[in-house]
Amino acid sequence: MAMAEHYDQERVDRLCRALAWATGNEQTFGRLTRMSVDESGMGSADGVPARRWKILGILRDALRTRSVGVIEEVPEKGIVKYAKPVGVIAGLLPVTNPLVTMVNMSINAIKCKDAVIFSPHPLSKKTAQEITRVLRAALKKQGAPEDLILCLPTPSIPLAQELMSMCDLTIATGGAAMVKAAYSSGKPAYGVGAGNATVVIDETADLADAARNTRISKTQNHGSGCSCDGNLLVDATVYDRFLDALREEGGYLAGSDEKAKLAAVMWDAQGHRTLETVARPAGVIAAKAGFQLPEGKSFIIVKEDQIGRSHPFSGEKLSPVLAIFKYAGFDNLLKMVSAIFEVGGKGHSLGIASFDDDHIHRLASMAPVSRMMVRQPNVSGNAGSFTNGMPMTASLGCGTWGGNITSENISVKQYMNTTWVSRPIPEDKPSEAELLGEFYNSETFDEAAVER
Repeated sequence: MAMAEHYDQERVDRLCRALAWATGNEQTFGRLTRMSVDESGMGSADGVPARRWKILGILRDALRTRSVGVIEEVPEKGIVKYAKPVGVIAGLLPVTNPLVTMVNMSINAIKCKDAVIFSPHPLSKKTAQEITRVLRAALKKQGAPEDLILCLPTPSIPLAQELMSMCDLTIATGGAAMVKAAYSSGKPAYGVGAGNATVVIDETADLADAARNTRISKTQNHGSGCSCDGNLLVDATVYDRFLDALREEGGYLAGSDEKAKLAAVMWDAQGHRTLETVARPAGVIAAKAGFQLPEGKSFIIVKEDQIGRSHPFSGEKLSPVLAIFKYAGFDNLLKMVSAIFEVGGKGHSLGIASFDDDHIHRLASMAPVSRMMVRQPNVSGNAGSFTNGMPMTASLGCGTWGGNITSENISVKQYMNTTWVSRPIPEDKPSEAELLGEFYNSETFDEAAVER
């Protein structure tokens, strides 16, 4: 870090571009994605062009943010803000998406003149090492210290805990146990909450568009992302037509016996998701359950009318399997949304396919989530896209609902410290009467009054 201390904004921006190109060019991104899928057995190597654009979107946001020296001035308040590095970051990685997560952290860390040390998941450690090699080669080519980016060669829980205790900040993107460990490390940490993305389809929705968005969300990387649609809540008046639209998009509606077989292979006796059905193709999951998907079907739909921890299809599925619910009346819908987030996914995300602004407002006002997508795929919209204003990221804070310190998309600003310089300004001191309003000179609660 000390060797990068003197870098100016132009220098760090150039390094960010170098990292993005080294990993985000189509050839390298495809190779590293295939390596990740082959090593872990999870996820999909399809859709590389769309997914690599996430790196370029993260770069876009980084380049538009100042991170060196004076980053903001507020003259009327006499405030000038200076950016400083947070230091050495411990980057905890998920098994299903190490590539974008590592590049996201690297670009933001270098942007703020931080160093990052990655702790990969054991099932994707070879891929993480290769991604690290590429990132370090890009730094070296630009004459920057390679050791600004490092990776643990033999990851383990004790080693990750030691790393977190030594670093200045942890950014944990992964399961609940990982995030809990990060918050217990004794050092500052940004974690992410569990997903269980739920999407409302009301009577005003463009059903074909909503079905297409669901298919995009449900099939990307075999439904491994925490932003992939898990539950669809559909107005009764459009329910049957929406099911037809889902079928047109490649959805397969499981029968009641097939639903029972799916439940038996997707959850163990303790109610935990089985690893061999996480982020696997829909056909593979169906085969494990003992039935075969027809040609052209890429995701599985199960009808559900029960919500609760004893009804696992109302929770997170991390696969190309989704549950569809029917609701009658928007008040009932709001109750169902609350119930689903008590099962899981509180703080994460919600979507709505609607052109009714009152419905959108009412849902946003009560939903315990940090982000709500309107008429767009959750899987691409939550973490930022080129057609919405969400900050591009691979790490989604879920607020206190999800046990996190922030409800924002974790981006450049979380990778820097800020020094506020304050100069005197003309006095800004309202009178007591202005501040207290109707309570000024009103009844006081002395000791006798309190006792009465």
